[in-house]
Amino acid sequence: MNPAAADESAVREALGYARRARGTRDVPIGAVVFAPDGRVLAGAHNAREHLGDPTAHAEVLALRAAAAEYGDGWRLAGCTLAVTVEPCTMCAGALVLARVARVVFGAWEPRTGAVGSLWDVVRDRRLNHRPEVIGGVLEHECAELLDEFFAAHRVDPG
Repeated sequence: MNPAAADESAVREALGYARRARGTRDVPIGAVVFAPDGRVLAGAHNAREHLGDPTAHAEVLALRAAAAEYGDGWRLAGCTLAVTVEPCTMCAGALVLARVARVVFGAWEPRTGAVGSLWDVVRDRRLNHRPEVIGGVLEHECAELLDEFFAAHRVDPG
């Protein structure tokens, strides 16, 4: 499989996790961690509301589960994180600290994105690890899922 097709497949897998959040109060963002050989190590969707945990972003939950499954307990060297939306500063920091090799994401997030939009945590030369970043993969599909969620949760001020 060529790299672009593999990245699309990875984000489609993350979209599957994001859709599992439908019907909940959590924003439908999904993340999947892939081992260097391409197998799925772990996947998750946002669960902040469900768990009452401000750190329960899809990326953090997937990284935690993948670290338990792979490597020495926390290093995810050679792994790829696919996520439906550009990671925030917390998630970008977590994936850098976990030594993720690649980040592939769908929709850009200009208000909170920390992988190139508002900030660029993952490419900061002061850090000792900088993963490869591929953004905008299946961007419209990923953004549509968010648009549907927020349209359904808006309160009519009238």
